[in-house]
Amino acid sequence: MVDETESVRALRLGVAGPVGTGKSSLIATICRALAGELRIGVITNDIYTDEDARFLRSAGVLEPERIRAVETGACPHTAIRDDITANLLAAEDLERDFAPLDVVLIESGGDNLTATFSPALVDAQLFVLDVAGGGDVARKGGPGIGRADLLIVNKTDLAPYVGVDVPQMVADALQARDGRPVIALSRTDAESVAALRAWVLGVLDAHRQGEHVPQDPGPMAPHFHADEEHPEGGYVHSHDEEHEHEHPHPHPHPHAETVAGR
Repeated sequence: MVDETESVRALRLGVAGPVGTGKSSLIATICRALAGELRIGVITNDIYTDEDARFLRSAGVLEPERIRAVETGACPHTAIRDDITANLLAAEDLERDFAPLDVVLIESGGDNLTATFSPALVDAQLFVLDVAGGGDVARKGGPGIGRADLLIVNKTDLAPYVGVDVPQMVADALQARDGRPVIALSRTDAESVAALRAWVLGVLDAHRQGEHVPQDPGPMAPHFHADEEHPEGGYVHSHDEEHEHEHPHPHPHPHAETVAGR
């Protein structure tokens, strides 16, 4: 008898958030919590390096071959929303090489509060904030904070040292998200890690049953791109449909197949 789960494509989970919020350590936490029962692969994104992939390999959370790096060669959000080719190839290669996989985690390069994944790349997405970034960040909103499938308020163990009221930050986040799920997480807190584990398993079950529909959090807000060759030092870029080709991004890499995996 064929196990029906074997014929379902792996659940692809995107992990986005600003620089330094702990995206790589969050992925390591998910792997430690679930690698004993799920078959997991990881894809990291950096502009010019594979540093996040090397961090995860050194942490020993998965076999090193299951952790691959994409070097975007451009703004971090380019390869997760504008032109997903390199990441899509990497995910497909990873799933083919280690078939069957249950979950592929795709980490965005560190970006700002507006970064979101294309639903053509991931089935669900987590957005990561951390208490060291300030207790007021959660209520500032934006598509990632407001409409990602899950918001993580990370590094709660640091709250006493940075003067952040975690329950208030979570309350602000819930209000900004109209009640969508929020987890206050510390990798040293077993209860919060268990909540994260349960959420991933819940989404995976819905994916396998065909009940989960990928949602688009919406286009990134207009944002400034520095450009030394531009007469004003850069330009404002918009991702809405009316202006989506006004300032096209370069392809994330001229030879996507050469950076899809290591």
